[in-house]
Amino acid sequence: MKGLVIKNTGSWYTVRTGEGKDVESKVKGNFRLREIKSTNPIAVGDRVDIEINKEGTAFITEIEQRKNYIIRRASNLSKQSHIIAANIDQAMLIVTVNYPVTTTIFIDRFLVTAEAYRIPVKLVFNKTDRFHGEEKEMLDAMISLYSSIGYPCSKICARTGEGMETLKQDLANKITLLSGHSGVGKSTIINLLVPGRNLKTAAISEYHNKGTHTTTFSEMIPLPEGGYLIDTPGIKGFGTIEMEGAEIAHYFPEIFTHIHTCRFNNCTHIHEPGCGVLKAVEEQQIPLSRYKSYLNILKDKDGNKYREEY
Repeated sequence: MKGLVIKNTGSWYTVRTGEGKDVESKVKGNFRLREIKSTNPIAVGDRVDIEINKEGTAFITEIEQRKNYIIRRASNLSKQSHIIAANIDQAMLIVTVNYPVTTTIFIDRFLVTAEAYRIPVKLVFNKTDRFHGEEKEMLDAMISLYSSIGYPCSKICARTGEGMETLKQDLANKITLLSGHSGVGKSTIINLLVPGRNLKTAAISEYHNKGTHTTTFSEMIPLPEGGYLIDTPGIKGFGTIEMEGAEIAHYFPEIFTHIHTCRFNNCTHIHEPGCGVLKAVEEQQIPLSRYKSYLNILKDKDGNKYREEY
């Protein structure tokens, strides 16, 4: 029997069959996900085959070929990865310039990973009612930066409902991964989008200016307008994985346009003479923050950088 994985609570997966029945399932003992060394062999969004047993639960026996997936380095195992979600149409990264801070390095790491797996991303800037003065200038600067690169950006305020109607239209009839740091307002947004959902929300720590986890597992949530939202626990750091150093520049669209002007084919865009990328950075054709993110991701190969909270 075929089904869709709609929830992952650890060792158990909820699989929704074609008849709309939800079956609690486990991975069969001899099951191995081909070619992926992951802490979670099955991810929310996967389409699978199951065998139902006499107790009414099931074993997952096979996984269908994935259209795509988004992945990050496992938070405590440097050699392993964690698949956040599979078979998604788009991702929305919820960003707050403060309360808590979302850095450009974190944003860029998410965008690079999405580019690598050809997943369109929209940046959604939340809590706009809280930003004034320098914070408002930072908000406008970040939107200008990412819009100029080609990433759609929008402003919302989940507390007041500002911008939510447009967000609903963008989500309709699509499978969308909703991601971001803990405390950026994902649960509040979902509560507005799906009446009666009543996800738990929590206040930001005034001392640490960080959110606390209110979502502890990944789940696909049906939307009234059609489609699904994939809700995941908040992410502290986003360690990139499955990327070779030479290809990282390809996932920065504005850097990629300049690599063909480099003198050397194997240019790393760090120190080589005649580097078109370095020249573009100097001439402000490539934003400095984006170039710093490129260098930061290159350092991931030492196996330690991902441990920091970006």
